[in-house]
Amino acid sequence: MHRIPLVFSLSLTALYFPFLSLFPLLSSSPPCLHTYCLSPLCWIIADIEEALSTDLVPGDVMVIPSNGTIMPCDAVLVSGTCIVNESMLTGESVPVTKTNLPNPGEGDKEGDGAYSMEEHKRHTLFCGTHIIQTRFYSGELVKAVVVRTGFSTAKGQLVRSILYPKPTDFKLYRDAYLFLLCLVAIAGIGFVYSIVLSIMNKVPAKTIIIESLDIITITVPPALPAAMTAGIVYAQRRLKRIGIFCISPQRINICGQLNLVCFDKTGTLTEDGLDLWGVQRVENGSFHLSEENAYKESLVKSQFVACMATCHSLTKIDGQLSGDPLDLKMFEATGWILEEATEEETSLHDRIMPTVVRPPKQLMPPEPVMSPEQDMELYDLSLAYEIGIVRQFPFSSALQRMCVVARLLGEKRMDAYLKGAPEVVASLCKKDTVPEDFADVLEDYTKQGFRVIALAHRRLESKLTWHKVQNVNRDQMEANMEFLGLIIMQNKLKAETAGVLEDLRRAHIRTVMVTGDNMLTAISVARDCGMIPPQDRVIIADALPSKDGQSAKINWRYADKPKTPHMSALFVRIPLSFNEKLYHFAMSGKSFAVISEHFQDVLQKLVLHGTVFARMAPDQKTQLIEALQSVDYFVGMCGDGANDCGALKRAHGGISLSELEASVASPFTSRTPNISCVPSLIREGRAALITSFCVFKFMALYSIIQYISSLYSCQDITSLWCIQ
Repeated sequence: MHRIPLVFSLSLTALYFPFLSLFPLLSSSPPCLHTYCLSPLCWIIADIEEALSTDLVPGDVMVIPSNGTIMPCDAVLVSGTCIVNESMLTGESVPVTKTNLPNPGEGDKEGDGAYSMEEHKRHTLFCGTHIIQTRFYSGELVKAVVVRTGFSTAKGQLVRSILYPKPTDFKLYRDAYLFLLCLVAIAGIGFVYSIVLSIMNKVPAKTIIIESLDIITITVPPALPAAMTAGIVYAQRRLKRIGIFCISPQRINICGQLNLVCFDKTGTLTEDGLDLWGVQRVENGSFHLSEENAYKESLVKSQFVACMATCHSLTKIDGQLSGDPLDLKMFEATGWILEEATEEETSLHDRIMPTVVRPPKQLMPPEPVMSPEQDMELYDLSLAYEIGIVRQFPFSSALQRMCVVARLLGEKRMDAYLKGAPEVVASLCKKDTVPEDFADVLEDYTKQGFRVIALAHRRLESKLTWHKVQNVNRDQMEANMEFLGLIIMQNKLKAETAGVLEDLRRAHIRTVMVTGDNMLTAISVARDCGMIPPQDRVIIADALPSKDGQSAKINWRYADKPKTPHMSALFVRIPLSFNEKLYHFAMSGKSFAVISEHFQDVLQKLVLHGTVFARMAPDQKTQLIEALQSVDYFVGMCGDGANDCGALKRAHGGISLSELEASVASPFTSRTPNISCVPSLIREGRAALITSFCVFKFMALYSIIQYISSLYSCQDITSLWCIQ
């Protein structure tokens, strides 16, 4: 098919698409990698053609259907917005809003640099993710430019790790092969000895062949593989009865030697989603007592509730609110109603058509009586209490905050609302609005394992009009805020988690958490479930990459003492005495990548004592499994998402708690959606391993005894022939 070079608006002239070597992947790759579908292609002459997804190449402009699709490639969004389910890659089944890549000179720093997959994730649609819904404005179609295809995509790299994993070495099988080679050598010696002895005694050739070959079949038992499989077969049957299914029976024996198990967090150790525990408002620079919720008539018009109702990335899909669980719980706690422009309305207006939130009528104060001379429309307008979300600055994991600009119906001035990590939000607020005991209150909540979110507000200047707000820099908007208070969220553990981890600890099996979630949340969950005992200390390793001529370095800090200055030393002394406190290392995916690249010797020491690995990408989970295996651990992995597939395949014993994508790569799949299956698998693995080992010893000893007796009988037969 003839391809026309891509020429698009100013936004694409600033893009730099790195050269992608398209070696014969499309012709040699397995069918499962591609979603065979017809993808609409947009040409310069404004025509739209349909082409197979396998025919897409970097540079093509594709139109995203309004009713959604499964992405067949990695593409950057250049017009419109999309709501995407990225659970295939992240494991978090939370719809994410993707916006178009900004044009250069629009006041957004992102538009001024070259396109980067890592920096522009919120503008990139990844292969294999599900586009749930699209939105377009002023009649313009939702378009994206193809940047990667085949195995070069994020999904392709995941599929490659599943299809071509590094071979798993198991010592029992390796030693069994060596022993069989020894038996072959012994059989060879006996074979030569019997032939020589028979020839010397003039035994007939037919008898020599039968007796000599008989020695080989006796010495190397042909029934050995079948006999060793007996224990595995019975273990597999017992596993099936308790709801654990196996697609790689040989892994059952390996599970008997597991001495470390890695666990995903969300959906594995904890329940999916968060619950609102309470709120703690701030007025006049001091904390109020904590309240169970904000669903009160007295708070309906407060800035605190307005921030909870507007500062989020929620959207409606088929009439149902959808988005980040934290945002969803926070908005539901207000009891407010969210209204979005319909598809017909957005197609007629530009992108500043606002989303509106309003409280339910039962929370509003009693309506005053309308006088006869009042106009009905003006009366209804005076009673309406609605807030329109004018602009949204999406949540950034690097900035640890999100911000929205909103306007109350009938007001001329706008308001900015901020939500994010408490320390970050407090640093952006006026000092006199932050309570003096802020650090103590925050530490008290985090030690109890709660996830704490801070809120802030700022009244904007009257000169900032609707259109000017669209071009204001984010840093200017988020300065001089007023601190509003804290929202306390609780991520509940599954009922079986703590008991199972205690059983593993008593069996001297080490446990490690590998998650894509926030670092502090992961540490608090690790403490709650007993993975990190209360008396133990947690040291966070923050690795910084080389930049501006400076070499890469690692900073160390205590998780429970954020004010402790960074330790510049590369090594932390770990006490070996049982009387002293033990230490656990924690690190993020970015730090893990830097340490893997620049500090290989440190990495091995860190994985020996690392307990929490947060913000880990799918490929980094696999790399961690390999790093643990390199220090002689037999590693198990328990997860429930597609982002765990590579790690589940690479581990000595991977067990999936989901019957979806993860079960394809995982050797074991459990019907029970909790980690109680892990001890059962290890128990059956040990039983099968002992059975196989005992059968192996029996068969080997039986063969040696029979071999020696055969040599004696051979000598007797030759003696008889000699006498005759």
